[in-house]
Amino acid sequence: MLASTPADDFTSADQSAIVRVEDLRKTYRSGWFGSRRLPALQGVSLEVHAGEVFGLLGPNGAGKTTLIKTLLGIIRKSSGSATIFGHPVGTSRSRARIGYLPENLRVEKHHTARSALHLYGRLSRMSSEQIRRRTDQLLAKVGLQGRDRETVRRFSKGMYQRLGLAQALMHDPDLLILDEPTDGLDPVGRSEMRELLQQLRSEGKTIFLNSHILQEVEAVCDRVAVLAGGTLRGLGSIEELTAHSGQQRFQMQVLADPQTALAALPADLAEHAHAEPQDVAAAATACRLVVLCSEDAQIDASVDALRAAGLSIRSLQLQTLSLEDAFFEMVGNAAEELR
Repeated sequence: MLASTPADDFTSADQSAIVRVEDLRKTYRSGWFGSRRLPALQGVSLEVHAGEVFGLLGPNGAGKTTLIKTLLGIIRKSSGSATIFGHPVGTSRSRARIGYLPENLRVEKHHTARSALHLYGRLSRMSSEQIRRRTDQLLAKVGLQGRDRETVRRFSKGMYQRLGLAQALMHDPDLLILDEPTDGLDPVGRSEMRELLQQLRSEGKTIFLNSHILQEVEAVCDRVAVLAGGTLRGLGSIEELTAHSGQQRFQMQVLADPQTALAALPADLAEHAHAEPQDVAAAATACRLVVLCSEDAQIDASVDALRAAGLSIRSLQLQTLSLEDAFFEMVGNAAEELR
């Protein structure tokens, strides 16, 4: 929860860019007299526009938490610039219009949902009447109406996350920064959280979402940034990221065992292929063969190689890469460069 002051109009060259990060760098120091340097962010630049859901993806140690804490003013940057609503991060004017849901929200167990929201409202300098009115609205919005006088020790993980979202919304912020909002939720809870996020977007809120669940990001985000090794590896819409590599995936049903099918492919394509056994009629041996390619000639080469080996192809289907495919390709490339 971030303390709130009265909102003011932000000034920026591009008012649609609510968050602007330019060549942001952060290096931690450890060891004797800070002699050891650990770079966490290495020249990250991005913008988050008004009214969009912006996703942040990356493996552990990518720099995601450092970026979020820098935007919140919890961590000081080493160099570069970062502004929110045209104001430097960490200032009261930039923090005033942010609602924050941390990954591990802590609420004292004696609190009820209503008393917890009252506390957060007071921290945001809201009057008792404002708190009462806003609490009633938020309890209904997040689905805790009727459960608001139970102590939070009785809350499920899903209810706790709903309360966390309500406290982030308490002072009606323009920007929400949500750190792993669906972590630990069951499929029903994740679906309900997605619906809440979509509702907030329709109300004009801007949402900065950090998540390791790619399917969630793909379902709700307008644009996505991929961090790996402290550097930005991809930035754009889901369609732009999946088309970034210029690769496609095609799958075939081949009448052969997986090892035989893979051995028949040209060596350069076999490196980017996998096969798994499949059950087919008449007890024939078959497998599902999936190959990544960057041009149509590679599809032709794969088909020709399989036929030359005397293998029958029952079906062939061309697919575009998923966000998961694109993510692992970008993160994999980063890992290779950092070795």
